[in-house]
Amino acid sequence: MRHFDLTPLYRSTVGFDRLFNMIDGNLATLDAGAAYPPYNIERTGDNAYRVTMAVAGFGDGEIDISLKEQTLTIKGQKTEEKDGSREYLHRGIASRAFERKFQLADYVEVKGASLENGLLHIDLAREIPEAMKPRQIAISSKGSDQKVIEG
Repeated sequence: MRHFDLTPLYRSTVGFDRLFNMIDGNLATLDAGAAYPPYNIERTGDNAYRVTMAVAGFGDGEIDISLKEQTLTIKGQKTEEKDGSREYLHRGIASRAFERKFQLADYVEVKGASLENGLLHIDLAREIPEAMKPRQIAISSKGSDQKVIEG
């Protein structure tokens, strides 16, 4: 993996610290080879998204989903089997602990999560506040009708 030096960008920009920290963090994650568990990110509508993660063997009580400061964190911790009644000849289903983080854009909210057939689905939606949405502004001039321009 290539090493990217973001120092020149730090010197010539103001207020983009969060973006650069996110880029640095994602590059470090790529270097670490964090490929478990596999996941998909899909667009399900104009402002709707779904993260689907393959978590075979994990129950809903063994997965923790949290959102803090626009970072969606998904952790899985398999409970240990204490009885020792199973003897594996081959163990190909990974049951190791994991932690996967996703940086969410502004106004993206978690709408819900479900676990079915070994797939964890997390539904997200971008809900822009009314104050941030485009609006129409009326233009008036003396002696003429008002004109409306769409924003």
